[in-house]
Amino acid sequence: MSEQEQAEIRLEFAKVKQEHADFDAAIVAMVAQGCDPLQIQRMKKKKLTLKDRLQQLEDKIIPDIIA
Repeated sequence: MSEQEQAEIRLEFAKVKQEHADFDAAIVAMVAQGCDPLQIQRMKKKKLTLKDRLQQLEDKIIPDIIA
């Protein structure tokens, strides 16, 4: 993988990580305000999707080491 590709992946990783943190803060605020549980559940599902994406990007950045 070239340095350019790694830089692009790291940039996307940083963006997705920030979006994940934003969703986390929004969920905490929604729970504190007593918002609709269904809406909170949808937000949690989107947050989980972002977490999965973070894992995929991290797997691309860090190569597998066979022991």
